[in-house]
Amino acid sequence: MILIVAALACVASVPLTGGRLARLLDLRLRWGWAALSALALQLIITTLAPTGSTGLHELLHVASYALAGACILANRRITGLPILALGAALNSLAIIANAGIMPASARAMRLAGLAPADHFANSAPVAHPHLLALGDVIPLPGPWPLGNVISIGDLLITAGLLSILHHASRATPSMRLSDALPNPPRPEVNAAAQDG
Repeated sequence: MILIVAALACVASVPLTGGRLARLLDLRLRWGWAALSALALQLIITTLAPTGSTGLHELLHVASYALAGACILANRRITGLPILALGAALNSLAIIANAGIMPASARAMRLAGLAPADHFANSAPVAHPHLLALGDVIPLPGPWPLGNVISIGDLLITAGLLSILHHASRATPSMRLSDALPNPPRPEVNAAAQDG
């Protein structure tokens, strides 16, 4: 939930800093369905149906990151996406190393005012965590939905999203197209080379 709040804050920051939200419509995302599917899986396993088979929830959690990764890979040339990709990769490493659970620091959860869930939680303390430093170890105290624990990866994801939104809200469509495509050879250069 905290990443959704962070994403909304990133979008709100665009007009506050002189960007135009309408320009975001010019941003052409490939494999957008994969990102939407990843978000839908996250909502299902954490909010709509958090009870049931833990193994299935863990598998779907990893699958959501695989779908998000496919979308990131398809759009890797977008400015800011490499930062977001690094954050997602760090989160994925921690989740895969802990069998589908993002390891959370019990101390950080206490500081954030969170109690352990009695159902599947995509982030939770685990008995013998692997790569805990990449897990949810940064507490964010506060009322729901701000009270949470986040990871280094989450901070990078937010920074990447902020970079993407602000670049896209200021760039013209022609600028984004030239960023995505290789520079074609200039005819006058070819002609000069043939004359020589």
